Amino acid sequence: MLVPGAGGEIGAALAVRLHSLGARIALAGRDREALTRVSAACEQAPTCTFDAWDVDSCAKTVDWAAAELGGLDGVVVSVGVAAFGPVGEVEDAVSEHLMAANALAPMAFLRAAADRVSEGGVLAAVTGIVAEAAPARMADYAAAKAALATWLTAVRREQRRRGVTVLEINLPHMDTGFAARAVVGEVPPLPRGLAVQEGVDAIVEALSTGARLVRPGSGAALEVVR
Repeated sequence: MLVPGAGGEIGAALAVRLHSLGARIALAGRDREALTRVSAACEQAPTCTFDAWDVDSCAKTVDWAAAELGGLDGVVVSVGVAAFGPVGEVEDAVSEHLMAANALAPMAFLRAAADRVSEGGVLAAVTGIVAEAAPARMADYAAAKAALATWLTAVRREQRRRGVTVLEINLPHMDTGFAARAVVGEVPPLPRGLAVQEGVDAIVEALSTGARLVRPGSGAALEVVR
């Protein structure tokens, strides 16, 4: 399994969990020091850095992972950035950055993996509840996540005949500090974030059951939809 975004809290926790369950993991991200820490927790799993602005580097990371692992059964992408503010105050360069990190980079990873992953494999990416809710002051961020969600739906239809699962991981606000690292804007009032381990539990369940969607359920629980 290749985990792009393994330097972030969700990606790191997921990689460690998958490793503990016996998966062979390749770790990718932009922060070399963070990847080194996660690698140490995964018995020195191989690591690679990439730049989300450079879709070629995303595709090459898939080639690297397949070579390191001797094949590839799945890719779970957990990369992205947020931004906040009225649409008139969000510069075009910021909008482009959001689309690259939240949509184009995940697409590049999964596009490169689409023909490598064989029957029984999985292509997965984290989107987010903003893709459906489209909150005010998050227009460009929500649009990028919605673009990825739509892309995953189309790819799921393409991959069905090959027996490859395409999983959308539609998470609510998580307790990761992600919003506080927004590229621009002040964080609006947000509900209490869901614990990372709860998100990882749902993702692992979805991966192990061939589910197509993880989404907020009733109350604070996450629902896994097959």
